[in-house]
Amino acid sequence: MIETFAALLLAHTLADFSFQTNWMVQNKRRILPMLAHIGVVLAASILTTGTPHPLLFALAAIHMLIDATKAAYFPNRLASFLLDQAAHFASITAIVVLQPTLWSTGIWANIPWLPAAMTLLAGALIATQAGGYAVGLLMQPWAAETPPGLRNGGRVIGTLERGLIFLLVLTGQAAGIGFLIAAKSVLRFGTVKDEGKLSEYVIIGTLASFMWAIAASAATIWLLNLLPSLGIPDLLP
Repeated sequence: MIETFAALLLAHTLADFSFQTNWMVQNKRRILPMLAHIGVVLAASILTTGTPHPLLFALAAIHMLIDATKAAYFPNRLASFLLDQAAHFASITAIVVLQPTLWSTGIWANIPWLPAAMTLLAGALIATQAGGYAVGLLMQPWAAETPPGLRNGGRVIGTLERGLIFLLVLTGQAAGIGFLIAAKSVLRFGTVKDEGKLSEYVIIGTLASFMWAIAASAATIWLLNLLPSLGIPDLLP
């Protein structure tokens, strides 16, 4: 059962964050971009589970219904994003409960370490890519009040810091997060300390980014502990 959840979780993160283009995101109310996205969802689900089970087609249809509802009735805000993701996780859980042996009937079932590897990849994507989207939505109301910097510079910095936090937590070196905060304080906060709005913007974004990465890392460890080991003794604390 847990293996099935790990596989579908990876499929979801790949489809929603890695392979969903700006064209798909910005045109969710049009049928062609929506169908293209749902095609990616279905393909990713079949690929990660190793089986074209009929329930995966149902999962893709539910995914389309959730996305269409969000696009039609909810503004593009953080709360809407979190509610949307919660609905997707609930639909994945429902499929797992209905067909817990989905993984064991797929072509990858004889690779015992694969679900753990999928969990690691999904966790990394949630920490970095999903985290970037969530933090961006959180900071959206204040973005116009800050001076422009390097194009996508803040996004790249955030992705790198969340990736590093994910790595530190997963390797049992969470104390290193303190050094990361100290380094960012010197490099980033020092340059904006005399600019009230900008300094508050940076602090809010940094704290949100750190909290998201730590939460994603903790959830990944919890799921990894339910799965067969990857065979890397020092991976988890």
